[in-house]
This record gives sequence, structure tokens and C-alpha cells, in this order.
Amino acid sequence: MNKLVIKNGFVVTENDITDILIENGLITEIKPFILIDGAAVIDATGLKVMPGFVDMHCHLREPGQEYKEEIATGTRSAALGGFTSVACMPNTNPVIDQQSVASFIINKSKTHGVVKVHPIGAISKGLKGEELSEIGELHGAGCVAISDDGRPLQSASLMKKALIYSAMFDIPVISHCEEMDLVDEGVMNEGYMSTILGLKGIPSIAEDIMVSRDILLAEYTGVRIHIAHVSTKTAVQLIRDAKLRGVKVTAETCPHYFSLTESACENFNTQAKMNPPLRTQADVDAVIAGLKDGTIDVIATDHAPHHPDEKRCEFSLASNGIVGFETAFSLAYTNLVKPGHLTIEKLVQKMCVAPAEILHLRVGTLAVGMPADICMVDTEKEYQVETAQFASKSKNSPFDGCTVTGAVVYTIVDGKVVVNQGKLTE
Repeated sequence: MNKLVIKNGFVVTENDITDILIENGLITEIKPFILIDGAAVIDATGLKVMPGFVDMHCHLREPGQEYKEEIATGTRSAALGGFTSVACMPNTNPVIDQQSVASFIINKSKTHGVVKVHPIGAISKGLKGEELSEIGELHGAGCVAISDDGRPLQSASLMKKALIYSAMFDIPVISHCEEMDLVDEGVMNEGYMSTILGLKGIPSIAEDIMVSRDILLAEYTGVRIHIAHVSTKTAVQLIRDAKLRGVKVTAETCPHYFSLTESACENFNTQAKMNPPLRTQADVDAVIAGLKDGTIDVIATDHAPHHPDEKRCEFSLASNGIVGFETAFSLAYTNLVKPGHLTIEKLVQKMCVAPAEILHLRVGTLAVGMPADICMVDTEKEYQVETAQFASKSKNSPFDGCTVTGAVVYTIVDGKVVVNQGKLTE
């Protein structure tokens, strides 16, 4: 019998210093002073012990874009960030619009990955926005949600059908909200900075209009919908109002949307180019307020690795997105917990409990009988982000060189220690 005891850590979900016994990959006891002969021991003195983080929005690039990321490198990056379960978006090549691709990802993650990987199926075949994928087959193959992320679904009729079909299998539709006629050829937020840089802007209303449309469709059909990477103050208010009306809507944001503004794009910094784009300070403040009052349920990474050549080019030609696994907790702790916007318990709710509940995953909590997916962090440790040291194959991040607080020390997946003292074990 494989036994491991985590001793003397502050277990966030218990709000106390206590021990955790793990046997054969499951949590079997949570109480003070556990002593088991023959058990391995981790001394967690001074560390916060919490469930392994659950990322419901990332890009692992495999199959088809292994030059950016692979399941092997992406899951190791996730583990270093304290994530034990991740859900990957369908914009691979081939697209996750058929059972064989979903099965490939699941099987590859079991043989080459170090954390749990759950594919998200495409809403439409080929992400073309024209015809629904075989949603039932994708669900049967292990897909935990459907989305056309990266290519927002422009057809309201198709979105309505997707919502109705998704309800049959009780999986969420994850919507990337952009009205593409308004986006046009924009490359960053429309406003002062885009004017200064002479770059075509994306108006915030492009996001707001689609958030409003999808909320209304969810309200009309009575089906739940999840709004991805919320970035505007109006979108936050629309979601807040919808929840008050009883609409079945959940929402996520990402660390960059509460940590940076459009000013990060100054000097044509392509590392700060993302989709949706970085917004204004008023939008950042609204996103933080939405996290505080529960309007925004989840903090996801939108981990989006790119080859250096895809960022070392003109701003208008550069790819959108940043890598996010290895900075997510530190940015959330530094910008949300330290200033008093969220408690550490609320952060666990948004990075562990809520995403697991939305995707119906049996993870995200520390309780007897649950899988031993655990993260331990040093919330006192201050360090400088060094993207060159990331396990991700790609290093595209605007946070390189930033000083943050809160470091992942241990990550445990199904009772197996995959990160020990901040280092990968394999």
C-alpha cells in the first residue's frame, strides 16, 4: 500500500494546521497528528495546503502544433503552476471535432502527461461555425465541454442549437465572445494607447454585444452557458445582472485581465498582445470587483503557447496569447489576495472548486475519499518571473522579470508527487 502523510501544513479548506493521509492515490484522513508506520512524509510547515488547481481553459497545441507545445511539456508546465487537472481547447490540427482526436489526447496524456487532461470538443465542425459537431459522440469520447474558442460563433441560430444539444449531455458551452464585424482588423484595445501607437483598435463593445447575445440565448433556452476570459466592465455588469435574474451563466477571467492594462502594449510589445485584448484600468477594476462579488466564478489561464518567431514580428502580425500555467497562482495571490480583494479561501474557490463543478470533474476539493490532487504553496516567498526557466516549450509572457509573491512548492496528482520543492520529479 502506497502511503504518504502531509504534516504540519495549513490546510486552507480546514482553516487549520493539520495532517493529511494519502493511501493508494486517495485522501483517507484529514486530522492532526497522523502517524503511520512506513509512510512517506512531507513536512509542510509554513506552507498553505490546498486542492490542486483546475484550469478549465488552456491550449496544449497537440496534435498538429507540437512546435509550440506538446502534452508532455504543457502538463509539466501546469504541474509547476500547481495545476493537477486541465481542460484543453479544440483549436488543434486536426480540430477536436471527432472522437478519434479526443481519444488521442486522453491516451497521450496518460502516457506522456503528468497531470489530468480533459479535452474540450468543438461546437462546430472544423471550427467553421457552419454545422454542429457530433456533440454526443464527443461527450462519449471524454470531452467535458464544447467551444469554438478562438473563433467566436457568429451565428445566433447555431449557438442556440449548441445550447440545446449540450443540455442533453449536461456539458457547458464555453463561449468566446466577440462580434467579428466590430473587431474588423483590430489588434489591441481601441482607445488612447491604440491611438498613440497608430494601431487599429478592437472596441470593448465587440465583447459586450456577444456576451449580451449569449446571455439572452441561455435565458431563452433555459440552458447554462459559460463566458470565457471576461475582460470588460460592461461584460461584468451584464453577467452580474443576468445572475440576479436567474440566468444559468457562469464566467471566467484570466490573471492578465486583472494584472495588466493596455499600457503593457507600449513600445509595440507583442508579448502583451492577446485576445480579447488588454483593456483599461476601469476594466481591470471591474474584473476585480466581479471576482470579489462572485459575478466571475473562475480564474483560468488561457495558456496559449507560441513559437518565438510568432511574437518577434510586427504587432499586427504577431499571434495572440501568452503562456499562463506557471504564473497564474503567483499573479492571483499578488494582485488579488495580498491587496485584500480575495481571501485565500475564495481564491481556492475560483481556481479549484468552481471550475471542477462547472465541468463536473471529481476533483478540486480536499476531502476523505477524494483523489489526492494537492498543491502546496509558500505564500511568503517573493521571486522574479524567469520565462527562460519555464517547462513550457514556449516562453511568450509579458510577466518576464516581474516580481511576484507566492510560489508553488509541491504538486501531487493521484497521490504521486510530481513537483517537489518547486522542481519536477520527472
